[in-house]
Amino acid sequence: MRQSSVQGPGAQRRTSGAGTTEQGGGARRDGAGPGDVPGQRRGGRHQGGGPPGPGGKRRVLRWVSTTLAVLILGTAGAGYLYYEHLNGNLDKDDLNLGDNKLDKSAPNAAGQTPLNILLLGSDSRKSKENVKLGGARADRDRPALADVQMLLHVSADRSNMSVISVPRDTRVTIPRCTDKKDSDKVYPETSDTINSSLAHGGPGCTVATWEELTGIPIDHFMMIDFSGVVDMADAVGGVPVCVDSNVYDAKSGLRLKKGDSTIKGVQALQWLRTRHGFEDGSDIGRAKAQHLYMNSMVRQLKAGTKLTDPDKLTDLAEAATKALTVDDGLGTVKKLYDLGNDLKRVPTKRITMATMPWVPDAQNPAHVIPKPGDADKTFSLMRNDVGLDGKDKKKHGPKKKPAPSDPAAPKGEIPVTVQNGTGTAAQIAVRGRAATIAGQLTRLGFSQATTDATPKSRADTTVSYPKADQRGDAQAVAEALGLPDSAVRPAAEVSQVTLVIGADWRTGMEYPKSGGSEKPGDDKAPDSADALKGDDKSACMKVNPANVW
Repeated sequence: MRQSSVQGPGAQRRTSGAGTTEQGGGARRDGAGPGDVPGQRRGGRHQGGGPPGPGGKRRVLRWVSTTLAVLILGTAGAGYLYYEHLNGNLDKDDLNLGDNKLDKSAPNAAGQTPLNILLLGSDSRKSKENVKLGGARADRDRPALADVQMLLHVSADRSNMSVISVPRDTRVTIPRCTDKKDSDKVYPETSDTINSSLAHGGPGCTVATWEELTGIPIDHFMMIDFSGVVDMADAVGGVPVCVDSNVYDAKSGLRLKKGDSTIKGVQALQWLRTRHGFEDGSDIGRAKAQHLYMNSMVRQLKAGTKLTDPDKLTDLAEAATKALTVDDGLGTVKKLYDLGNDLKRVPTKRITMATMPWVPDAQNPAHVIPKPGDADKTFSLMRNDVGLDGKDKKKHGPKKKPAPSDPAAPKGEIPVTVQNGTGTAAQIAVRGRAATIAGQLTRLGFSQATTDATPKSRADTTVSYPKADQRGDAQAVAEALGLPDSAVRPAAEVSQVTLVIGADWRTGMEYPKSGGSEKPGDDKAPDSADALKGDDKSACMKVNPANVW
């Protein structure tokens, strides 16, 4: 059984009885969780226009249903791809509404490219069905919030998959976003909780916020509302879950006996809504319950669970496509089907789900902020295509630097292209940065260093090389500038050794020291990420003592 890593700060963020009233943000901070029943209003509402307590249930549904939609469509069979009307069910929206976009992940030496998909859960009540499931009819016309946000990273070689959840009340910089579908309406940059980013023009602003927060380029997003969730849970025949005590959460209605249970339909919905019944009653414990549920569902599907009833498949496909909003790059059922097949290649034992390491926000203890060091370490692993499970040691920074397969050429004979990638979603590029570092390389003896003005946006500084016999040359460039060996990587997209100056090196001539980025343990998620392995069948949710019956 996994023990909770959440202690004092979690208690600060939740309330007992009535919620708290706060000012200055568009996100829910009233302590109401996904377990609140439709129409039941807790406490007050903060002035930012956030949702009332009953809305919490949807935040869990969206994420699980989003991934479910991909997995189910990927197992339903190619025959359903011919139902063209399903394509018409899909809503589509712009991928990124920010002023600056990160460059897409570079392919590795084999031409394989990582895949990053942002999974969003919207609390929109734009339909009668969503009002029925979510309650709070008065909120039908209020801008939706993204109360579930998880980034799914599939490695370039499809050997592993990592998922990072970010608590909905994480305070972040939401960059300037322009909604082109609403007469180019501009939402200025602000500091607020991450779930409110959806109200700044749509999912494209949430994507821009994630790129700013993590430095990870987002390839696609999938957003879902509440409808269709119960049908999906029924279609897979139920999902095994475990609790360490009898649990009853009056807010969600979940009642289970200690031990293993198989849940589906409304009961699955209750599990996904439950906040108060697990661990310390905070969003952190609920995220772990989501991870346990999703891992169990993936195991079910990979173990041979089949959807053989054509009527159920048709209903499921209809429900999934009607509930989904995707970017244009995923705007057809065939693309979703292909994505599902891609995801199925990942072994269950190499799936890892984690929560962004966090600490209480000093400005408001009801919120959290990324934990210094640990949060960026977790994001860095994803940026560098390293699995959170720590099983990529051979791919990422061995303890001892290997000798190059081909010795470096003399410095003056190594052509080096230098590009400026210091611009991010919220920071403009440092003008002349490529020329500055190219000049430094020239002074260090790399007389063939030149600049390339092609716009770039990169969180981490990298030195790429196209062929194995050029690794030694790339290492020589990295060593001269003080870059770690992990910054040196093969890339099929470059024609010669290429240095991209990232946002982590905006000033100075020598790369800033990180305090030992190559030490043991740096090739896996930190303990504070509370990672859960996909093949962990022993995982069992710890029940909040106040909710034991």
